[in-house]
Amino acid sequence: MTQLLISVTSIEEAKIAIENGVDIIDLKDPDKGALGALSIDQINSIVTYVNAQNIAKMNTSATIGDLPMQADLISRYVAELSKTKVDFIKIGFFEANDYQPCLDALHASIKVGVKLIAVLFAESTYPASLIEDIKQAGFIGVMLDTFNKNGLTLLDFYSEKKRKEFAKEVIGNGLSFGLAGSLKLQHLDLIKEINPTYIGFRGGVCDEDKRRLSLNVEKIKAIRKTL
Repeated sequence: MTQLLISVTSIEEAKIAIENGVDIIDLKDPDKGALGALSIDQINSIVTYVNAQNIAKMNTSATIGDLPMQADLISRYVAELSKTKVDFIKIGFFEANDYQPCLDALHASIKVGVKLIAVLFAESTYPASLIEDIKQAGFIGVMLDTFNKNGLTLLDFYSEKKRKEFAKEVIGNGLSFGLAGSLKLQHLDLIKEINPTYIGFRGGVCDEDKRRLSLNVEKIKAIRKTL
Protein backbone atom coordinates (compact mmCIF):
# COMPACT_ATOMS: atom_id res chain seq x y z
CA MET A 1 0.00 0.00 0.00
CA THR A 2 1.21 3.50 -0.80
CA GLN A 3 2.43 5.22 2.35
CA LEU A 4 1.45 8.68 3.56
CA LEU A 5 4.14 11.29 4.25
CA ILE A 6 3.21 14.50 6.04
CA SER A 7 5.63 17.38 6.56
CA VAL A 8 5.59 18.81 10.09
CA THR A 9 7.29 21.72 11.79
CA SER A 10 6.99 20.83 15.48
CA ILE A 11 6.34 18.13 18.06
CA GLU A 12 2.73 19.31 18.21
CA GLU A 13 2.27 18.71 14.48
CA ALA A 14 4.12 15.39 14.71
CA LYS A 15 1.61 14.33 17.36
CA ILE A 16 -1.28 15.19 15.04
CA ALA A 17 0.32 13.20 12.21
CA ILE A 18 0.93 10.17 14.42
CA GLU A 19 -2.63 10.19 15.77
CA ASN A 20 -3.96 10.14 12.22
CA GLY A 21 -2.02 7.21 10.85
CA VAL A 22 0.79 8.90 8.97
CA ASP A 23 3.58 6.53 7.88
CA ILE A 24 6.45 9.00 7.43
CA ILE A 25 6.90 12.10 9.60
CA ASP A 26 8.82 14.55 7.43
CA LEU A 27 10.60 17.47 9.09
CA LYS A 28 10.60 20.69 7.10
CA ASP A 29 10.31 24.45 7.51
CA PRO A 30 7.91 25.84 4.86
CA ASP A 31 9.04 29.38 5.68
CA LYS A 32 12.50 28.60 4.25
CA GLY A 33 11.71 27.42 0.75
CA ALA A 34 10.74 24.25 -1.07
CA LEU A 35 12.95 22.09 1.15
CA GLY A 36 13.50 24.48 4.02
CA ALA A 37 15.35 22.88 6.90
CA LEU A 38 14.45 22.98 10.57
CA SER A 39 17.30 23.57 13.01
CA ILE A 40 19.27 20.57 14.26
CA ASP A 41 17.85 21.13 17.75
CA GLN A 42 14.28 21.08 16.38
CA ILE A 43 14.97 17.93 14.38
CA ASN A 44 16.53 16.23 17.39
CA SER A 45 13.51 17.05 19.53
CA ILE A 46 10.94 15.84 17.00
CA VAL A 47 12.84 12.64 16.13
CA THR A 48 13.28 11.85 19.82
CA TYR A 49 9.55 12.38 20.39
CA VAL A 50 8.51 10.22 17.43
CA ASN A 51 10.89 7.41 18.37
CA ALA A 52 9.61 7.49 21.96
CA GLN A 53 6.13 6.56 20.68
CA ASN A 54 7.60 3.19 19.64
CA ILE A 55 5.28 2.77 16.66
CA ALA A 56 6.26 -0.07 14.34
CA LYS A 57 7.05 0.85 10.73
CA MET A 58 6.84 4.60 11.33
CA ASN A 59 9.79 6.53 9.90
CA THR A 60 11.12 10.07 9.97
CA SER A 61 12.73 12.09 7.23
CA ALA A 62 14.35 15.52 7.14
CA THR A 63 15.77 17.85 4.54
CA ILE A 64 19.16 19.54 4.57
CA GLY A 65 17.57 22.69 3.14
CA ASP A 66 17.62 24.57 -0.16
CA LEU A 67 21.38 24.27 -0.64
CA PRO A 68 23.34 24.80 -3.86
CA MET A 69 24.93 21.71 -5.40
CA GLN A 70 28.33 22.18 -3.77
CA ALA A 71 29.90 18.87 -2.80
CA ASP A 72 31.64 19.96 0.41
CA LEU A 73 28.62 21.91 1.63
CA ILE A 74 26.12 19.12 1.03
CA SER A 75 28.31 16.37 2.49
CA ARG A 76 28.89 18.47 5.61
CA TYR A 77 25.17 19.09 6.14
CA VAL A 78 24.36 15.42 5.59
CA ALA A 79 26.99 14.34 8.11
CA GLU A 80 25.60 16.77 10.70
CA LEU A 81 21.99 15.77 10.10
CA SER A 82 22.79 12.07 10.29
CA LYS A 83 23.71 12.51 13.97
CA THR A 84 20.05 13.17 14.78
CA LYS A 85 19.08 9.56 14.01
CA VAL A 86 16.45 10.65 11.49
CA ASP A 87 15.67 7.65 9.27
CA PHE A 88 15.97 9.31 5.85
CA ILE A 89 17.77 12.44 4.69
CA LYS A 90 16.36 14.31 1.69
CA ILE A 91 18.65 16.22 -0.67
CA GLY A 92 17.22 18.62 -3.23
CA PHE A 93 18.85 18.34 -6.65
CA PHE A 94 18.88 21.97 -7.68
CA GLU A 95 20.24 23.28 -10.97
CA ALA A 96 23.86 22.28 -11.64
CA ASN A 97 26.18 21.60 -14.55
CA ASP A 98 27.42 18.34 -13.04
CA TYR A 99 25.85 16.33 -10.20
CA GLN A 100 28.58 13.71 -9.96
CA PRO A 101 30.87 15.61 -7.55
CA CYS A 102 28.02 15.80 -5.02
CA LEU A 103 27.19 12.13 -5.49
CA ASP A 104 30.85 11.21 -4.99
CA ALA A 105 31.14 13.37 -1.87
CA LEU A 106 28.33 11.45 -0.18
CA HIS A 107 30.02 8.04 -0.39
CA ALA A 108 31.41 8.31 3.13
CA SER A 109 27.98 8.89 4.67
CA ILE A 110 26.33 6.18 2.58
CA LYS A 111 29.02 3.65 3.54
CA VAL A 112 28.19 4.05 7.24
CA GLY A 113 24.49 3.47 6.64
CA VAL A 114 23.01 6.92 6.09
CA LYS A 115 19.88 6.56 3.95
CA LEU A 116 19.58 9.29 1.33
CA ILE A 117 16.67 10.34 -0.85
CA ALA A 118 17.21 12.53 -3.91
CA VAL A 119 14.48 15.12 -4.45
CA LEU A 120 14.05 16.12 -8.09
CA PHE A 121 11.89 19.03 -9.15
CA ALA A 122 9.17 18.83 -11.78
CA GLU A 123 10.06 22.26 -13.18
CA SER A 124 13.66 21.22 -13.86
CA THR A 125 15.34 19.28 -16.67
CA TYR A 126 17.94 16.71 -15.67
CA PRO A 127 20.56 14.58 -17.47
CA ALA A 128 19.09 11.36 -18.88
CA SER A 129 21.46 9.27 -16.75
CA LEU A 130 20.78 11.01 -13.42
CA ILE A 131 18.45 8.44 -11.84
CA GLU A 132 20.84 5.62 -12.67
CA ASP A 133 23.73 7.74 -11.32
CA ILE A 134 21.75 8.30 -8.10
CA LYS A 135 21.25 4.54 -7.78
CA GLN A 136 24.93 3.83 -8.40
CA ALA A 137 25.91 6.38 -5.76
CA GLY A 138 23.98 4.39 -3.14
CA PHE A 139 20.84 6.47 -2.59
CA ILE A 140 17.79 4.48 -1.49
CA GLY A 141 15.14 6.55 -3.21
CA VAL A 142 14.01 9.37 -5.48
CA MET A 143 11.20 11.82 -4.78
CA LEU A 144 9.58 14.07 -7.37
CA ASP A 145 8.39 17.42 -6.00
CA THR A 146 7.79 20.99 -7.16
CA PHE A 147 10.18 23.82 -6.36
CA ASN A 148 7.89 26.82 -6.78
CA LYS A 149 5.02 26.74 -4.30
CA ASN A 150 2.79 29.01 -6.37
CA GLY A 151 -0.40 27.00 -6.72
CA LEU A 152 0.78 24.82 -9.59
CA THR A 153 1.00 21.12 -8.83
CA LEU A 154 3.13 18.23 -9.98
CA LEU A 155 0.37 17.37 -12.45
CA ASP A 156 0.80 20.73 -14.21
CA PHE A 157 4.31 19.70 -15.23
CA TYR A 158 4.11 15.92 -15.63
CA SER A 159 1.52 14.40 -17.96
CA GLU A 160 0.14 10.92 -17.29
CA LYS A 161 2.61 9.48 -19.79
CA LYS A 162 5.54 11.33 -18.28
CA ARG A 163 4.55 10.26 -14.74
CA LYS A 164 4.43 6.63 -15.79
CA GLU A 165 7.79 6.84 -17.55
CA PHE A 166 9.40 8.47 -14.52
CA ALA A 167 7.92 5.88 -12.16
CA LYS A 168 9.10 3.02 -14.38
CA GLU A 169 12.66 4.36 -14.41
CA VAL A 170 12.86 4.92 -10.66
CA ILE A 171 11.28 1.59 -9.72
CA GLY A 172 13.31 -0.16 -12.42
CA ASN A 173 16.46 1.01 -10.67
CA GLY A 174 15.28 -0.56 -7.42
CA LEU A 175 14.70 2.78 -5.70
CA SER A 176 11.83 3.86 -3.47
CA PHE A 177 9.60 6.30 -5.31
CA GLY A 178 7.96 9.33 -3.69
CA LEU A 179 5.60 11.93 -5.13
CA ALA A 180 4.77 15.37 -3.79
CA GLY A 181 4.27 18.83 -5.22
CA SER A 182 1.29 20.81 -3.88
CA LEU A 183 -0.90 17.71 -4.09
CA LYS A 184 -4.39 17.54 -2.59
CA LEU A 185 -7.01 14.89 -1.94
CA GLN A 186 -8.54 15.26 -5.41
CA HIS A 187 -5.24 14.32 -7.06
CA LEU A 188 -4.92 10.92 -5.40
CA ASP A 189 -6.79 8.91 -8.01
CA LEU A 190 -4.51 10.25 -10.74
CA ILE A 191 -1.28 9.38 -8.97
CA LYS A 192 -2.13 6.21 -7.06
CA GLU A 193 -2.26 4.30 -10.33
CA ILE A 194 1.53 4.52 -10.78
CA ASN A 195 2.05 2.93 -7.35
CA PRO A 196 4.41 5.36 -5.63
CA THR A 197 6.05 4.08 -2.46
CA TYR A 198 4.71 7.13 -0.67
CA ILE A 199 2.90 10.39 -1.39
CA GLY A 200 3.89 13.57 0.44
CA PHE A 201 1.69 16.44 1.57
CA ARG A 202 2.05 19.79 3.32
CA GLY A 203 -0.12 22.55 1.88
CA GLY A 204 -2.84 20.09 0.88
CA VAL A 205 -3.33 19.06 4.52
CA CYS A 206 -3.15 22.56 6.01
CA ASP A 207 -5.86 25.11 6.73
CA GLU A 208 -6.83 26.99 3.54
CA ASP A 209 -4.39 24.73 1.62
CA LYS A 210 -1.58 27.07 2.70
CA ARG A 211 1.62 25.29 3.68
CA ARG A 212 2.54 27.86 6.35
CA LEU A 213 -0.72 27.43 8.25
CA SER A 214 -1.63 24.67 10.73
CA LEU A 215 -2.26 21.04 9.86
CA ASN A 216 -5.91 20.20 9.28
CA VAL A 217 -6.91 16.91 10.91
CA GLU A 218 -9.94 16.32 8.68
CA LYS A 219 -7.86 16.66 5.51
CA ILE A 220 -5.28 14.18 6.81
CA LYS A 221 -8.05 11.73 7.74
CA ALA A 222 -9.61 12.01 4.28
CA ILE A 223 -6.32 11.32 2.53
CA ARG A 224 -5.48 8.45 4.88
CA LYS A 225 -8.89 6.89 4.17
CA THR A 226 -8.45 7.23 0.40
CA LEU A 227 -5.01 5.64 0.49
